Amino acid sequence: MNNIAPSPRYLELDALRGFAVMGILLMNIVGFSMPEMAYVSPAVYGGTDPPDIIAWALSYIFVDGKMRGLFTIMFGASMMLIIERAQASGQNPAKVHFSRMAWLAIFGLAHFFFLWFGDILFLYAAVGCIAYSLSGLSAEDLFRRALLIFTIGFIGYSIMFGSLLFQQYQASLPGASAAAIENLAQVLTDFGSGPGVVAADITLHQSGFARIFLDKLHNNPFGPLILLAYNLAETLPLMMIGMALYKNGFFTGQWSAAEYRKLGLRLTGIGAFILTAITLGLIHRDFDLLLMLNASYAWNWPSQLLMTIGYAALLIGLIQKFQESFWIDRIAAVGRAAFTNYLGTSLLMTFIFYGWGLGLYGTVGRAELYLFVLATWALMLLWSKPWLHRFRYGPLEWLWRSLARRQVQPMRIRKTPG
Repeated sequence: MNNIAPSPRYLELDALRGFAVMGILLMNIVGFSMPEMAYVSPAVYGGTDPPDIIAWALSYIFVDGKMRGLFTIMFGASMMLIIERAQASGQNPAKVHFSRMAWLAIFGLAHFFFLWFGDILFLYAAVGCIAYSLSGLSAEDLFRRALLIFTIGFIGYSIMFGSLLFQQYQASLPGASAAAIENLAQVLTDFGSGPGVVAADITLHQSGFARIFLDKLHNNPFGPLILLAYNLAETLPLMMIGMALYKNGFFTGQWSAAEYRKLGLRLTGIGAFILTAITLGLIHRDFDLLLMLNASYAWNWPSQLLMTIGYAALLIGLIQKFQESFWIDRIAAVGRAAFTNYLGTSLLMTFIFYGWGLGLYGTVGRAELYLFVLATWALMLLWSKPWLHRFRYGPLEWLWRSLARRQVQPMRIRKTPG
């Protein structure tokens, strides 16, 4: 019989990963159920009734980008943990890491083409390959370089999306040229905000599996690479920050409760204050689309970074305080099976909303969508713990591990008699 001692686990890492994979659905639910630009603006789709505006505002201030950010820094921390364990067991850490990233990229491509356009697995795999070359740096060097890359990305995106506002200004001037007006109209069309574009998107996603799949092959065959190009300057520094926070003991619970609380409240408070001011301005301007694009893809970068780290600090404090509780145990199980829960959520949500399933795409209001989120959270919490009581890994964690190691991994936990 093959007895393999399980690697020691950090409750903080498992539970944080659980919070992240559950929290990311709070924003992804809009992408699953509505045209893509509804994610940016409720005025494009999803409704501007008070409940819908409140749902959008709360999501923009407290969720948008923060849960993905938490998921990303957790990926960086987990990457460092796996590298350390490979070294400690005498394995080649580069071989272990790049084998994992290669298979993760394959999973990501399958996820993108067969299920959902919002895949982040391919992005993580590609950026993870770059991040590995930085894994030998100290925590301080990782922080410094991450902030430099992040700042360059923030400035670049601010200039890029700010230029759209300049185009809008030119088109609004008295006597504006036909070319300026046409250029602005083309920008709005390119971002999928026109009624015809929205209607076509709804028709597509209420159709069958084959049509949706073929549309991606025809109209968006390089989608994963485009997502990589757009998100590299944000994802890489976040991953590096996760690596740094693992190295300095933040993610393994080595800070004091007071340090976690102080850092968490300070960073979360600053970020939420800035985003609240932006939100009120956007509502006052009736959700002007180009302002919304700037607010969603540029202006929110600094606040998202602050709140991502702030949330991590506050959640670690919560996890440590209630580490013996039933709920933390359940959430940690969700985190141990995060890969299965992430892809399983995509399968469930596309079945509910796409035409090859129940076909609810474009028919559910923004506020009502969160009922689906609550139900999915309940499902994650219900299945993960009992499964991991019997098996070493989640189903897809086991498959990923087996493929990366080129050997079927032991799955069932064998109980010692007596």
